[in-house]
This record gives sequence, structure tokens and C-alpha cells, in this order.
Amino acid sequence: MSIKIGIDLGGTKIEVIALTEQGEPLFRQRTHTPQGDYNATVNCIAELVTAAEQACQDHAEAIGVGIPGAISPATGLIKNANSTCLIGQRLDDDLEKLLKRPIRLANDADCFALSEAIDGSAAGYNSVFGVILGTGVGAGIVINKTLLSGPNAICGEWGHNPLPWPVPSDNLQRACYCGKQDCIETFLSGPGFSSALPSNTGLTSLAIWQRARAGDRSCQTHCDLYIEQLSKALASIINVLDPSVIVLGGGLSNIDEIYEQVPKRLATYLFSASHHSDPVLTPIVKAKYGDSSGVRGAAWL
Repeated sequence: MSIKIGIDLGGTKIEVIALTEQGEPLFRQRTHTPQGDYNATVNCIAELVTAAEQACQDHAEAIGVGIPGAISPATGLIKNANSTCLIGQRLDDDLEKLLKRPIRLANDADCFALSEAIDGSAAGYNSVFGVILGTGVGAGIVINKTLLSGPNAICGEWGHNPLPWPVPSDNLQRACYCGKQDCIETFLSGPGFSSALPSNTGLTSLAIWQRARAGDRSCQTHCDLYIEQLSKALASIINVLDPSVIVLGGGLSNIDEIYEQVPKRLATYLFSASHHSDPVLTPIVKAKYGDSSGVRGAAWL
């Protein structure tokens, strides 16, 4: 038996999974990420890989690692990582020296998309746009079960495009950490959604939706605005990529209203639908594996 091992390297936890060739989980373990300590993080990953192989009594030919960032094609160094101790490091090289085998690195949103495309909710589709609606807004693109990558290593970074077709009710002038303004992420991320509610006194995203369902008019208006903004943002992707399916993950992907209302609103913004009255044929589905998709996708790398 040959196993596939994946690592999900997050800001607060590191998780390992071992899968069979058919995607059945054999071993899973997580531990706290050593905060701000790069060398300890590398050693922790190696220890988790060893634990997985000992438990499975098998050896993985390569290791997949999902990271909250990307490798710069120009320098080979980690960039854009919210775990700042990774920035400027050659993580793949350091892990290869320690583990004595190839290391496949990818952004965590890419791993999510790959997981769902291989054997998740997007299995069987030729082109997949996999979206994370969480603390940030990221995405990955999978074509025929292969991650799409480009010369700048930023495929799927739709969250740092401006919100399309803006109107005054969008409450614009939102600064983004990337240095730009009114990025999609500032509207559709969990913090962006909850902080923009005028009457918010510390409510979480889920609490806002619960109040909307209970009849709170202010929360209803705010949630309706989110649905509209998500519809516009996804329509802009369909106009460019026209994926076979869009699969959603992250905390806000658990909002059932998204799957009921967004498909009905896409026609307003899609070129073919708005100009020719064609139906919108793009399915929008919830991730099968939820927050397990990241580590599963790393294994599939």
C-alpha cells in the first residue's frame, strides 16, 4: 500500500493526514504551531510526518504542504504569508533536506480547491473555482484535476480585485491590508462582513445571520447586501473563467441562504444572461470536506 501524506500549516495549528490511494483517511493529528519560530515549525512538520508513517507502517514518496502564502517564482522564497516567520524562507528546500524526499508546496486555498475537485463536491467537473469565505477571501483554480498556476503564483487571488459594479449601498472606501481600497475581501470576508454592520457591538457573522432570520431588520438588510456583493463578485469570475462549478468553503460557506439566493442573482451580472436571457448554468455548491479540505488537498498534491 502506498500512502499520501499532507500537512496543513496554519497560523495556530499544524495538521497532518495520511490517505490511501482512494482517499480514505488512515491517520490524522494536529498540534499547535510554534508561534514565530521558523526552525521549530520545520521540525514540528517533520515530527508529524514521522508519526503518520509510523502509525500507518508505510512510507510516502513525497509530502504535500499547504501554506498561508505562496512561493515567489522569482526568488523561491515564501511570500504573502500571514505566518510571518515563513516569509523569506526556503520552506520546501528545508523540509526536503530534513525529510529526504520531494516536497510539494501550495497555497492553502489551492489545496482546498484541489481536495474538492479530486473527490469532494466538485469531483467530476473539468474546471473548478474553489472559494474560501473565511477570515480572508481566497480561491484556487483546478483544471482537469490539476492546479492552475501562473508566472506570478497568484492564481485565484480574486479577493484582491475591487468589488465589481459598485453602488452607494455597498458602503465603499474600505481600506485593505494589501494597500488597495475596496478589495472584494473587505466585503466578503467574515471580519469584513461583521464589522460593516452599523449597529454591530461585537456580533459574529453567524450571530448576524441568526438575528436576520429572527426578524431583525438591520441584520436582514446587511445580509441581503452580502448576498448581492457575493453574487457580483462570483459573476465577475464566471464572465472571465466560466468554470464548470464553483465550490465554497470557509465559515461563511455554511450560510444556506447563499445557495438559495446567489444563483438567482447572477443573471443580472453575467454577460450571456443579462444580454441574451440565457439561464445561468453554473452550479454553486458547498464543500464536502469543510475545514478538512485543506489538509486533504495537501495530501493530493
